Amino acid sequence: MATTTTYTVSGMTCGHCVNAVTSEISELAGVTDVQVDLGSGAVTVTSDAPLDDAAVVAAVDEAGYEVVR
Repeated sequence: MATTTTYTVSGMTCGHCVNAVTSEISELAGVTDVQVDLGSGAVTVTSDAPLDDAAVVAAVDEAGYEVVR
């Protein structure tokens, strides 16, 4: 069953930022879709099983941005 989780990411300012975050999160096992709203910083991740939040945070960090808690 698909699971959707929304994270807030700070520091994204342009399309390149969106692509970097989307690319890193998309590489996580089980991720089927990533939608980024640049204006709000909302990143909605759809996966075929619940994701480890730490893995998503690490992927966003790898892209050079930060998940706001």
